[in-house]
Amino acid sequence: MLSVYPAIVHEEDGVWIEFPDLEGCQSCAETLEEAMKLAQEALGLYLASLADRKLTIPPASRLSEISCSGAQTSYIAVDLNLYRKKTRAVKRMVSLPEWMAEEADDRNWSLSKTLQAAIEAKLEMA
Repeated sequence: MLSVYPAIVHEEDGVWIEFPDLEGCQSCAETLEEAMKLAQEALGLYLASLADRKLTIPPASRLSEISCSGAQTSYIAVDLNLYRKKTRAVKRMVSLPEWMAEEADDRNWSLSKTLQAAIEAKLEMA
């Protein structure tokens, strides 16, 4: 699940990046490239921690709503699923019509991958 949040980029004695919508979520490094990489990781870990603890994930502001002086703003995107802890596969029994199972077999579809994709799509609609 892709999440996009605005960030404020401060460049003074290195680079410091903060997420105004997410209290305490920030990163810093000597170069912009490293700070951006670490900001993406900080964002992913922060949001995954909220999701894993079933806490509300704050909505992202728009860049136009962020005010900062002496700094730049940017969006940072992260695939939240890359940072989730509970990624171990678990077995589930599913039932589907015989004709549907035959069609899936004829097309060499993995039912597990198809079900995962469907659930991910459904969760993102919420």
